[in-house]
Amino acid sequence: MAKDKKMVTAITSMDEDFAQWYTDICKKAELVEYTSVKGCMVIRPYGYAIWENIQRILDGMFKATGHENVCMPMFIPESLLQKEKDHVEGFAPEVAWVTQGGNEKLEDRLCVRPTSETLFCEHYSNIIHSYRDLPKLYNQWVSVVRWEKTTRPFLRSREFLWQEGHTIHATAEEAIEETERMLNIYAEFCEKSLAMPVVKGKKTESDKFAGAVSTYAIEALMHDGKALQAGTSHYFGDGFAKAFDIEYTDKDNKRVFPHQTSWGVTTRLIGAVIMTHGDDSGLVLPPAVAPIQAVVIPIAQHKEGVLDKAAELLEALKAQGIRAKVDDSENSPGWKFSEYEMKGVPVRIEIGPRDIEEGNCIVATRYNGEKRTVAIDDMPLLVKALLEKDIPEGMFNKAAENRANKTYACTTIDEINKALENGDGFIKAMWCGDEACEDEVKEKTGVGSRCIPFDQEKLSDKCVCCGKPAKCMVYWGKAY
Repeated sequence: MAKDKKMVTAITSMDEDFAQWYTDICKKAELVEYTSVKGCMVIRPYGYAIWENIQRILDGMFKATGHENVCMPMFIPESLLQKEKDHVEGFAPEVAWVTQGGNEKLEDRLCVRPTSETLFCEHYSNIIHSYRDLPKLYNQWVSVVRWEKTTRPFLRSREFLWQEGHTIHATAEEAIEETERMLNIYAEFCEKSLAMPVVKGKKTESDKFAGAVSTYAIEALMHDGKALQAGTSHYFGDGFAKAFDIEYTDKDNKRVFPHQTSWGVTTRLIGAVIMTHGDDSGLVLPPAVAPIQAVVIPIAQHKEGVLDKAAELLEALKAQGIRAKVDDSENSPGWKFSEYEMKGVPVRIEIGPRDIEEGNCIVATRYNGEKRTVAIDDMPLLVKALLEKDIPEGMFNKAAENRANKTYACTTIDEINKALENGDGFIKAMWCGDEACEDEVKEKTGVGSRCIPFDQEKLSDKCVCCGKPAKCMVYWGKAY
């Protein structure tokens, strides 16, 4: 047998340095590679396969609710971007500009798409004339550019992949319903496919999307107690329609403005999966998005019949619709165990001469490290059940327990600071609705508002900051 490759290099402990632990996983699990352009990354095949699974599932959910995919240009003329004042001001610090094409300086410089509201509005103004043209339920899968100062793979990069939905409706009621429906789709996807619990709610006025009437979000809590905005959905009212002269003739033959929405999630979800489920051995992937759901490791594969039996197990797994592989490389079983733990493969099946003789195999689950002896004939259906139910439920419950342990209900600023002595986490506290109090909480505690949850709790009658009558309960936290 050829000499083993070097065993998988140990990664930094998350308790020692969480940021370095995250970077180690991104690199050593072969998810990304850095490039010569700061803030831009190569998404390697294993990382991109995770994104493809995210895309496949979400795209199916979008199409099931009547949405169609389109593709808008990458470039936006500055004159077009300037039409909606609040929108352009909100994105100005992050915009990358093209000022020259070939050898000619451009008269109207071009913005490299940071988001596509203005492009969709221009298109809508050309195709919407009557109430019969509504609604339009569009989505696109593209990359965007935002010139971030501080970057980190998946979480915040200058170019990233995402989907952005854009819809336009006859009435405010229809548009608001759409905004909430898409937020619910995101929440369902995160909780069922990513095994990641989220809080659904509305952003405060100071934290809403540039140009939006209201912004809704799902907020997740990472293993280190920091919050991550996992998806957003925006209701625009008729503001963009007025700015871009989008009018239609309604059933009463009157000229009126339609109402719009947009919504999106990004490759940031891969970062969310890493930081929600990962451990000191590497990735822990939810089965729904894992590129490899089960790996078969032959033990003493040089002995007669072992590789043949491993191949049989592989075919039996594939027959159940499971994404599986056999690692018949010349690396040692120990190296292979470590490698697939690093890559977060949900299930490992071990098969060796003794197992074959006894008619059994070993099934190990990544998220909890459990191993069990299983009859070979029973293995495929057992693994299928593990992947579809036991593992995602176990991962969700584990993440939910971490969130519960790091969520604190507070009624004063002092209580917030005392709670944070235990480490970062979600703070639940009442708020009067005054932006000055929102700013003061952040200044005195370091936690900002994350969202006003739909599921409200009355923790007290008073604002956590000023003591005046409270209007709502808010989730606060430090965020990525």
